[in-house]
Amino acid sequence: MANKLETVPINDWGFFHLPPRPCVIAGPCSAETEEQVLTTAEGLKAVGINVFRAGIWKPRTHPGCFEGVGVPGLKWLQKVKAQYGMKVCTEVASSRHVFECLKYGVDMVWLGARTTANPFLVQEIAEALRDTDLPVLVKNPVNPDIDLWIGALERLNREGIKKLGVIHRGVSSSEKIKYRNAPHWEMAVELRSRYPEIPIFCDPSHIAGKREYLAELSQRAMDLGLEGLMVESHCDPSCALSDAAQQLTPAALIALLESLTVRDAATADEAFNEALSRLRAQIDVIDENLVYALASRMKVSHEIGELKKAGKVAIVQAGRWDQVLEKVRASARANGIDPEFVVRIFNTIHDASVAEQNK
Repeated sequence: MANKLETVPINDWGFFHLPPRPCVIAGPCSAETEEQVLTTAEGLKAVGINVFRAGIWKPRTHPGCFEGVGVPGLKWLQKVKAQYGMKVCTEVASSRHVFECLKYGVDMVWLGARTTANPFLVQEIAEALRDTDLPVLVKNPVNPDIDLWIGALERLNREGIKKLGVIHRGVSSSEKIKYRNAPHWEMAVELRSRYPEIPIFCDPSHIAGKREYLAELSQRAMDLGLEGLMVESHCDPSCALSDAAQQLTPAALIALLESLTVRDAATADEAFNEALSRLRAQIDVIDENLVYALASRMKVSHEIGELKKAGKVAIVQAGRWDQVLEKVRASARANGIDPEFVVRIFNTIHDASVAEQNK
């Protein structure tokens, strides 16, 4: 059962107005120079973007890389506000970052994926933000742990932060995939089912890693009904000091946004709604059958467990499970289903089966 969050609707933040979708946050991965920040902001304002993002402090894997300009960059964000009337936002990873942002009039902050994964840091930031009215966006953690994501929202909300949203940016993957991060869209879908009131932004830049994938990922976010996009945009991406391959010029960004098809959440078309109801009824029957099949499988798993105990045989048989997964992958491919999606499901079923056998 999800804990209730006390939130303020996104339309009341003073930043965005729904509809239409998407709400857009854009700007460079990193604030590099005053000229770069102001030139990019000017280009984005010219194409209708009103919320400007820029990394001031950059968490990098290795020391010695460009780790952001720090506090001087906040003065450049002040100039963006003054000259172009844009709202400005940046990432924070400590209470010190929060205090500096408050000092320089930053309008919104977000927590990065590494920070979300650390409850100690989240609590520190939540306490620093207490008694403020700043909107706060929370990126999903680097690993696919939705409860860790939700826990960060709960910590912020308990300190009085009510203008809350999330950013779906995919998760790290050890497997070779075409994207920088595995999308794991099911995390966004699950969060939406638990907290329909929380606005969800997609960060296609960090999922993609390369600008050629941004359009397809942004379209998928719109197809899933997400409210907004946070896209990295640089006046000259080829010269960017961080994540150059995934940034767009302001002109390329507006072309991407204009290419998107945004569908309504509902329609008054009776024929459409009737057809949808019939299909959903079919899904309900299939879901009931799935639950019945799972219950039957758990019953057999219990019997196997009893047999193994009587025979003094170990519960987990790694070789046997590897064979099962190979068959599952082959069957998924034959039926036109993503094999890795099916493997994730079966691994969850296997964990439950092992627990059943241990009873």
